[in-house]
Amino acid sequence: MELSSKDRSLLKNLEESLWRVETRYDPALMDRTFAPDFSEVGRSGRCYERSELLFQPDGGAVIDATLPLPGYSVDLIAPGVALATYTSEVRYGDNLEIGRRSSLWTQIKDRWQLRFHQGTAC
Repeated sequence: MELSSKDRSLLKNLEESLWRVETRYDPALMDRTFAPDFSEVGRSGRCYERSELLFQPDGGAVIDATLPLPGYSVDLIAPGVALATYTSEVRYGDNLEIGRRSSLWTQIKDRWQLRFHQGTAC
């Protein structure tokens, strides 16, 4: 059981869309990306619900993340369930925050949705 190259590419693009201003602040796109029961444990340890992560467009928003995502890997762990892992490197002014990330993606019909995400500070 293995992911197709098409699904590998699609999942990487979806993951990176969370780190790009033009896609992360697109509420319609994020509404389609986050599963209805999505939850997150952030890098800080704080728990987030789906509704907290659907942002309104913000013309002044900046996401200074390293792309492509360092160490990105994705594996099929069950039919229709994929686990992506990578390192996040995000600049906030002069500070560089590094974290290990994991995302659980589920495939509903022909669409992948983000079901759970966790960040761990390094």
